Amino acid sequence: MTATVLKLDMAREAAGSAAAADPAAALPPLSVVEMLKKHATERGSDIAIRQKRFGIWQPTTFAEYWQRSCHVALGFRELGLARGGHVGVISENRIEWVLSQMGAGVLGAVTVGVYPTSPSNEVAYVLDHADCTIVVCEDQEQIDKVVEARADLPKIVKIIALENRGLAGYEPGLVMTFDEVEALGRAAYEKEPGVIETLMRDHSLSDIALLIYTSGSTGKPKGAMLSFRNIRAGANGLIERYGIGAGWSTLSYLPLCHVAEQATTIFGPLYTGSQVNFGESLRTVQEDLREVAPTSFLGVPRIWEKMHSGIRVKMYEARPVQKWLYKTAFGLCAPFADKPRSQWSLAERVKFGFAYLTVFRALNNAIGLTRCRIAFTGAAPISPEVIRFFRTLGVPLVEIYGMTETSGGILGQKVEDVVVGTVGQPMNGTQVRLAEDGEIIAKGAAIFEGYYKNEEATRATIVDGWLHTGDVAEMNGPHFKIVDRKKDIMITAGGKNLSPTEIEHAVKMSPFIKECIVFGDRQKYVAALIQIDMDTVGKWAEMKGIAFTNYKNLSQAPQVVALVQEAVDKANETLAQVSNIRRFEILDKELDHDDGEVTATMKVRRKAIEAKYADAIKRLYSGA
Repeated sequence: MTATVLKLDMAREAAGSAAAADPAAALPPLSVVEMLKKHATERGSDIAIRQKRFGIWQPTTFAEYWQRSCHVALGFRELGLARGGHVGVISENRIEWVLSQMGAGVLGAVTVGVYPTSPSNEVAYVLDHADCTIVVCEDQEQIDKVVEARADLPKIVKIIALENRGLAGYEPGLVMTFDEVEALGRAAYEKEPGVIETLMRDHSLSDIALLIYTSGSTGKPKGAMLSFRNIRAGANGLIERYGIGAGWSTLSYLPLCHVAEQATTIFGPLYTGSQVNFGESLRTVQEDLREVAPTSFLGVPRIWEKMHSGIRVKMYEARPVQKWLYKTAFGLCAPFADKPRSQWSLAERVKFGFAYLTVFRALNNAIGLTRCRIAFTGAAPISPEVIRFFRTLGVPLVEIYGMTETSGGILGQKVEDVVVGTVGQPMNGTQVRLAEDGEIIAKGAAIFEGYYKNEEATRATIVDGWLHTGDVAEMNGPHFKIVDRKKDIMITAGGKNLSPTEIEHAVKMSPFIKECIVFGDRQKYVAALIQIDMDTVGKWAEMKGIAFTNYKNLSQAPQVVALVQEAVDKANETLAQVSNIRRFEILDKELDHDDGEVTATMKVRRKAIEAKYADAIKRLYSGA
């Protein structure tokens, strides 16, 4: 065995055995529902949730949170939902979402989230496959999706509306309001006060709590079953790694259908007793962030990339003295951005203090992260340069890795041990190692219970107790470095293995590029389809006096083509020659979920893109 192989095997062994402690050691042996009840009993007057309505933040205490959840549970029971039944939720994040989930949990039923951006046919598939009998819909738009597919949803007996407007004209008895469900449950509770204790008597950590449907980037979505035990183990890893506790706060805005937002809105807060804030809508996230100034914040890469681009674009418009201060501040602090603060020298502390007072404090205020103790990025790969940018700014941004099937994060960078470009080390309670082919495999209490009504897929994913993630990684000491999805790695005509993600993110470092999809499998060179960022390119075009009316004619402007070429050239300088993009074409439309080009979580459906844009790809390789 060579020294290199021996070193890799030792790293694998160390990483695999690290953090394998029993997760029961840190958290009480209670489910999230039981934890809510515990908080309501022990600290009922503390604020659990704040919901912004009409510009005003309205608080809900732990006692109120528990009481309303119980009323929702009994309201569901009055409508025929039984223990083990399934209730769907189609809504943006708001208090009624979590009340529905906790209410279902009290009853022993299962919650199934559906992305509110999904078209009717996708909504129908999830609700039907999940055997939902009740569906909670945010508004008339979501109700109409269910009604449109009514013939394919024979099991649905009741639709519950969160907004009361526009409910006339539906089938009599089909739609009722959330307020009416709570009133039903309140009356049932008053009639039978001991009923909640009776229901909770059979509550168990082994009960299935959630069905979370995967994004379906390569086929039909699969319903991952998460038990209360899975949720508890996932919460334990996050809490132990980052020290989240009572007194912390977060802003909930990413879809609660996604396990990452579940972890930061429900799993973590209900075990720690921290506060959750629901903003007015997705359109007000930036304003809500500034008002809440959360102590912890989760952003998917696109959020961080958007913030990064926004700051850089503002610098294009800044006065010369502001540009100089900005450049000076980053020049002073970038060299030690990866270094733990506890190890900063006096000179480094002075440099950061100057940069913070003159530049960074204003930028942190603008993005609402002045009080942030820990910021996360996950759910998709992110450019190391974006991580370095925010850490230089003073935002303690760390990258975590996980998936629906792991109940959230199982790998995460430590705040005081960040190796940029990696996703850190295993979290408490989960064994993680690399298989012979480099695939990440994991074992532990956080690993899901299997796919609903799909034993074949479950057997293919969990082998001998180990979850096969489908992601390939390398070891950097004890730190895991994601290479790419196993199925996405390209092999060029010359036999070179390439990671499309690495190439794409190098290009997306430009604030003017929103999406980049590269090709090169069995080809002589790498080519790409590129989607410009309408907001940033539009502002740039206005500054340059370039006339445009829509995305299509903006994308075709010769000056914009040159701008994209500049971004591609800059990315190529950071890549190995074999990974350089030799040719590209700018898409004449934005990729759209409704067109089947991206998933509900905005992940590119590569196969769909290859089929839909076959002619464009052919042009890129014409004469190759």
